[in-house]
Amino acid sequence: MESRKQAVMQHIRNETALTNAQELMNASTERCFKSCVVNPGTSLSSTEQACLSGCFDKYLEAFTVVSRAYAGRVRSELGPSQEEAKPTVF
Repeated sequence: MESRKQAVMQHIRNETALTNAQELMNASTERCFKSCVVNPGTSLSSTEQACLSGCFDKYLEAFTVVSRAYAGRVRSELGPSQEEAKPTVF
């Protein structure tokens, strides 16, 4: 029974992490597009491509930093006895 509960909890953590990653992609796509593509057309200029690339890189870097800090905080709060319960981080 306990292993089933742990499996369900792990599944919930994985689904939450996936949802967070999807929300990050949606938010960064919308914000970067609005910021970098002034006149949408059939293709992107080299300036727009560079802007989008830099914008996405910043979002992903910030997400990674925040995720690692959050995971570290959760691990320190849970303590070493509950290490297997740590959250999934992308």
